[in-house]
Amino acid sequence: MDLNQVSERMVRAIKLDDSLFEEVEHDLSATSQAGLVVILSSIAAGVGTGIMSRIGIIGIFIGAAVALFAWYIWAYIVYFIGVKLMPEANTKSSPGELLRTIGFSSAPGIFRLFGFLPIFGGLIAFVSSVWMIVAMVKAVKAALDYTSTIRAIGVVLAGWFIQAAVVLIAIFMFGGFG
Repeated sequence: MDLNQVSERMVRAIKLDDSLFEEVEHDLSATSQAGLVVILSSIAAGVGTGIMSRIGIIGIFIGAAVALFAWYIWAYIVYFIGVKLMPEANTKSSPGELLRTIGFSSAPGIFRLFGFLPIFGGLIAFVSSVWMIVAMVKAVKAALDYTSTIRAIGVVLAGWFIQAAVVLIAIFMFGGFG
């Protein structure tokens, strides 16, 4: 894996560069890169919220595993909603395309690392979360070949609610939060 390429792509995703999402959509080798972005973003969130410092190194692995599971589930849910339930005339996609584009849309989440800062930490975490959602809308629009941003927003929101429910059910099935 070319880490220089990953970091360059992360910067482009943070800048909400539409061409980045089109690029990774078609680059089959970018799936593992997208997974790394998801892991880095989840670690940043864990450090920024202090969760990892409270539950130790195992928290890094748990946080990364939950983030990867959620990413995988969300991509398949978005695929189903976007391709089967809400396609546009030109919609053609695969779960892999969504895994890659959605994975890179997690790049702004790296700023959640600064969530621990007094006064500004909560604002930073909130802004980076909204930034990630905007990036995801762009990612979904690219992966599903949508012309409508409103449709992409609808697919992202519907997918998020379903994915959140699936992840919560899985967490409770495997022992809850603590």
